[in-house]
Amino acid sequence: MSKNRYPRLLGFLPLIGMLLMLGGCKWTLMDPKGQIGLDQRNLIITATLLMLLVVVPVIIMTFAFAWKYRASNTSATYAPKWSHSTKIEIAVWLVPVLIIIALGYITYKSTHELDPYRPLESNVKPINIEVVALDWKWLFIYPDLGIATVNEIQFPENTPLNFRITSDAVMNSFFIPALGGQIYAMAGMQTRLHLIANEKAEMEGISANYSGAGFTGMKFKAISTSQEDFNAWVAAVKAAPKQLDQAEYDALTKPSQNNPVALYSAFEPDLFQKIVDKYEGMKPGKPVKHEKKEVAVVEGSDTGSHSTAGAEE
Repeated sequence: MSKNRYPRLLGFLPLIGMLLMLGGCKWTLMDPKGQIGLDQRNLIITATLLMLLVVVPVIIMTFAFAWKYRASNTSATYAPKWSHSTKIEIAVWLVPVLIIIALGYITYKSTHELDPYRPLESNVKPINIEVVALDWKWLFIYPDLGIATVNEIQFPENTPLNFRITSDAVMNSFFIPALGGQIYAMAGMQTRLHLIANEKAEMEGISANYSGAGFTGMKFKAISTSQEDFNAWVAAVKAAPKQLDQAEYDALTKPSQNNPVALYSAFEPDLFQKIVDKYEGMKPGKPVKHEKKEVAVVEGSDTGSHSTAGAEE
């Protein structure tokens, strides 16, 4: 082997190192546990393959043309005055246009089918879960079951999940990668998300939006179980000694990192709506409907309108 070949081989070391590091990454998005996640994975693959119909031929032709028209190839046709080819023009314009049309159709169709606000069609009664993003933890309220948890949710497999999401801190983003979809959590507003698990699994939920010092530890468990195991879990939570009254909630809102799972056998009535309504006075032109509401107002402040996509007041 010649000496000048060693530097070339060393040039592949960064590529090999990158492949080794990528091998340690989780392919959660490509191995979903829910129908929404499956549809989103298929959409990613379909869109990528369609775009590769342009990218791959271009890369192949780049190497083919460079080889065919190299200086040492005297048999290649030399046409310095060539300027037009109808066949090439048709191929160059028609193929990308057809791909754009296909992508446009897929985008329109999937945008409506995967709308996070669209309830899932199922014969099974859905489970309602109210989500509150705090610093730096997640509060989950089961309004129909009378229980609440911190940093853990459980639900039966093949059961639709209806999430109502808000924040009592900075803007955040609620995301369970294995089930699909993510949506923002904003103070004074509520967003919605509909998911379902197709199988039993223990999944990780995360914050997908930087929210401060404890952001990296703002994770929670999302566990899909059988109906029997879910019923047993609900019974265990209802037997928990803690209750989420106003004093307990006020303590919970204080910033803290890497919080353990907490279970509450009861919670303050209408807690989720109260959390949303406490920011009502910050919305210009909106009268406060609830009595004795304390609102901090800064005189002379700019109260320009704010629009937030996909959020409800």
